[in-house]
Amino acid sequence: MSVPVIIMGAGGRMGSTLTRLALESEKFVLAGVVERAEYSAGLESLGCPVAHDLEDALAAAPEAVVIDFTAPEVTLAAARVASRTGNPVVIGTTGLNGAQIAELEKLAVSCRMFWSPNMSVGVYALTRILPELSRILGEDYDMEITEIHHHHKKDAPSGTAVRLAQVLAGARGWDLADVGNYGRHGLPGARPARELGVHALRGGDVVGDHTVYFFGPGERVEVTHRAHSRENFARGALRAAVWLITREPGGLYGMDHLLGGLA
Repeated sequence: MSVPVIIMGAGGRMGSTLTRLALESEKFVLAGVVERAEYSAGLESLGCPVAHDLEDALAAAPEAVVIDFTAPEVTLAAARVASRTGNPVVIGTTGLNGAQIAELEKLAVSCRMFWSPNMSVGVYALTRILPELSRILGEDYDMEITEIHHHHKKDAPSGTAVRLAQVLAGARGWDLADVGNYGRHGLPGARPARELGVHALRGGDVVGDHTVYFFGPGERVEVTHRAHSRENFARGALRAAVWLITREPGGLYGMDHLLGGLA
């Protein structure tokens, strides 16, 4: 049985990748796409309904899973619609603030909802490995993160970098709000032991590079993840869509549920 999907922001970089992979796979039916009128030229060639509003798209495909990699405000609006209609929704949007994530958690009570700022299996593996690496190396090793993305990316640091920082801070029992440093300039003084630097670089067409550094006495350890294409994230989202339709409403699902064996 093929899973019907509606792709939000189908004219964008991630949206176009998602639509192509859905069309290429026998596991999915592209049941519709949603895009603003000014960016929807050519989408009719996809052979599915093109809507400028999610509710209109769902009227034509009421059983579809919604996949959204757009912007926080658009994502929240889509999640509210899905919560009312009961449609499953997979969200890969980054740049959500605490209040917006809290709203997703509230909306997820009444519908099947999955959110991850990075759908990569490799990045998920890092979130599981890094706490153990931090434990083995110990607190004599200073931790820093750099991330590189294309010059079109609007949020900084990336959602993935923030997630990695949360994992590292948690491994040491720190609150990231207290120890996070998102750029240095001037004369900030010597680096304190309880600090975690997170630094964003932007340029060119880089899909996404993340490096975690452990700087110790006489050596350093670097762990890097490089995304070669957006297909990596799109395939993760489509995998989540298949998984999500077998779940029940009641909480905001994520990569720990999909890959980590959480109920």
